[in-house]
Amino acid sequence: MGTVDIPGVMLTPLKSIFHPKGDVFHAMKTGDPGFTGFGEAYFSTVNHGDVKGWKKHRRMTLNLVVPAGEIWFVLHDDRNGSPAKDSFFDVTLSPGNYQRLTIPPGIWVGFKGLGKQLNLLLNLADLEHDPAESENIPLDRIPFDWSRK
Repeated sequence: MGTVDIPGVMLTPLKSIFHPKGDVFHAMKTGDPGFTGFGEAYFSTVNHGDVKGWKKHRRMTLNLVVPAGEIWFVLHDDRNGSPAKDSFFDVTLSPGNYQRLTIPPGIWVGFKGLGKQLNLLLNLADLEHDPAESENIPLDRIPFDWSRK
């Protein structure tokens, strides 16, 4: 398991098992770091070159896995009192860099599709979706150069 400079954010290496008829990609078990409960699991896609974000959850912990394609995640910590306040963290996840990104409540997240085909992410969230629980802002509200990748 890897940690990053933003408190509560974790990168956890995952197992993928090659099989000639189709591979197996592990995602999460109840005893894994980052597991705080189960609310729902859903898949989301992001088109090549498109950016989704910025979004911040007030109570939900996200556990993001990319079993297909390549997605660049950027996190921004603006939490008052955080030792990482105003810092950024970024990571690109894919089957070639197969890890789970755990994001605690209060962290802004955006992501960009880098793969030319299907870019698929799985979110194993600890709460069911509640639109009143999250906040969205336009990309230009947090200065970040999305053209770097």
